[in-house]
Amino acid sequence: MNYLATTQGDPLTPIDIKGDVVVAQLGQSLDGRIATATGASKYISGFEALKHLHRLRAEVDAVLIGVGTLIADDPALTVRHVEGKHPTRVMIDPNGRAPEDVQILTDGIAPVVFITKPGVSTPKGVEQIELEPGEDGWFTPDAIIAALRKHGLSRILVEGGADTLANFLDAQAIDLLHVLVAPIILGSGKAGFSLAPIDQLDEAIRPRTTVHLFNDGDVLFTCDLRGGRREGKAA
Repeated sequence: MNYLATTQGDPLTPIDIKGDVVVAQLGQSLDGRIATATGASKYISGFEALKHLHRLRAEVDAVLIGVGTLIADDPALTVRHVEGKHPTRVMIDPNGRAPEDVQILTDGIAPVVFITKPGVSTPKGVEQIELEPGEDGWFTPDAIIAALRKHGLSRILVEGGADTLANFLDAQAIDLLHVLVAPIILGSGKAGFSLAPIDQLDEAIRPRTTVHLFNDGDVLFTCDLRGGRREGKAA
């Protein structure tokens, strides 16, 4: 696994990379679940992990989620627990499924961008980016990243959900991955990672990793994916 360090107490600055960067974060249980079988997910992670997530948001230009996460969780995607500027909230909503009464559309706190297929209607007051989906029906991560950077959003946090995160990981489009593991066992429910299957262990992703223990028990794994996404393959 190539652990670099183990620290305890307040974490260091979450993102040391200057300039363009794509970061992803995931909060999960010890058994790798991000929600119960009924979809309950607030809050698996503790308060220190939540503050760390808000520090991440404060260091990026945009925080990105899929419309499924927007509908399920109605997140604010702000930095209310730390000092800093609220990021632009970006929704991947290919077919215009977003409800109009969610927080990000009513709070007026920060800009909102919707990424949709061409011709799809969006709620009032949001900026729209139209993209053509790939053959599998998904927008490619590279296309999303390039479109956001054209809009001046070069530091991006991929926050959810699991399918969106998996899509970015499979596309090798993430520079840093922050995995927050809470000392809780759910036993069933939604898995945090569901990537394309591999046949051999030498195909596994083995990032350089720093481990941080929060005072309330959660553990942060900061995984650097820039040196090669899968063992034996070039980045």
